[in-house]
Amino acid sequence: MAELVSKGSVFSPFNHRSSSISLNGRKSFVCSLSRCSIQPASSFLGKKLLVEIQKGKLPNRNLHAVPVQMTLLIGKAMKWWEKGIQPNMKEITSAQELVDSLSEAGDKLVIVDFFSPGCAGCRALHPKICQFAERNPNVLFLQVNYETHKSMCYSLNVHVLPFFRFYRGANGRLCSFSCTNATIKKFKDALAKHNTERCSLGPAKGLEESELLALAANKDLCFNYTKKEEPLLTAPEVREPVSAIKELPLSLVSKARQESEDKALAVSGR
Repeated sequence: MAELVSKGSVFSPFNHRSSSISLNGRKSFVCSLSRCSIQPASSFLGKKLLVEIQKGKLPNRNLHAVPVQMTLLIGKAMKWWEKGIQPNMKEITSAQELVDSLSEAGDKLVIVDFFSPGCAGCRALHPKICQFAERNPNVLFLQVNYETHKSMCYSLNVHVLPFFRFYRGANGRLCSFSCTNATIKKFKDALAKHNTERCSLGPAKGLEESELLALAANKDLCFNYTKKEEPLLTAPEVREPVSAIKELPLSLVSKARQESEDKALAVSGR
């Protein structure tokens, strides 16, 4: 005969029914929706099992929703013109900063790099410019974002990208040109030519006078500049040439002539 079970429990979350299963007063069989397991301690193996189903309610369970605050930190993506930046590379934020950086550079060679975030040529050339900056730590590289400072670039007559301008000491602007990866030799040659040891006589010149006036006249820029007054050049004093032989007065000339005639008469009288 099958042994009648009296106690035990099986819980189903779908039909909310509980079943009581027991075998000799020991819990031996557990059945659920996901799995059924038989404990090895059971002694009913090979016997019939009688399950009595009783209807009932689920026990009351106090469920509370606990708010959980999750913070997702996403790192700021680095822009392509910020990658590989060297200590001697600086991004310009205003016209005043550009003027000050050029005037404070002294005898150092300064290369102004005009670029645009949407310029494919600028993006392709950027890693090589960073390599040049790394190999030439004595050269100052100034980066000007065309999209951010479009009005300033117009005043400086920059209308093609990528574009470079070389400045140094009292000589001011040395050269300006546009180049890409295909014409990078132009940049190498200019760097080798102007990055030689030299000493300028006088302060750094920086931008041309016309460029400074154009920046000051631009209403979109907060930049002030007053034209320097040039000193008036006075005509040099014209001096009369001094003759090597001074003319003798007429009285002395006539007296010397008379004496020479007297001497001639005296000699002839003898």
